Amino acid sequence: MAYSYEPHHFEDFEVGQEFESVGRTVTEADFVAHSALSGDWTELHTNAEYAEDGPFGERIAHGPMTFVVATGFVYRCGIVERTAYAFLGMNYMDLPNPVYIGDTLSLEMTVTETNDVDHDDAGIVVLDTEMTNQDDTVVFEGDMKFLIQRAG
Repeated sequence: MAYSYEPHHFEDFEVGQEFESVGRTVTEADFVAHSALSGDWTELHTNAEYAEDGPFGERIAHGPMTFVVATGFVYRCGIVERTAYAFLGMNYMDLPNPVYIGDTLSLEMTVTETNDVDHDDAGIVVLDTEMTNQDDTVVFEGDMKFLIQRAG
């Protein structure tokens, strides 16, 4: 599977088509930036001493931050660059394992649906996604629905 992709229009997506992102290591700066943007300074994410005595033994990423990293991988691949009109939501999302500072994540995507809609210049593309860490542990799963521009 290649890691560099061109923008895809609605017609370019086919059910069963697969994409894979490059890897990205989660940093302390990611935790701080997410806390600052969201206003969520919960100690499990921001206080090393507190988290050390908690259920994970160290700080873990915010659940919403894990989701944001996953969506970022979709955009970083370039397949929806300048063709995505909107992110329309998800039917399901699961965060089965925590993300830690220092984890290197990547995302696999599979096209599961392409649907015509009452929109002359766009259609819906659904990507089933799975994000894993460096140990192939799944840290995020979910389907992402996008309104994608048609060619021409």
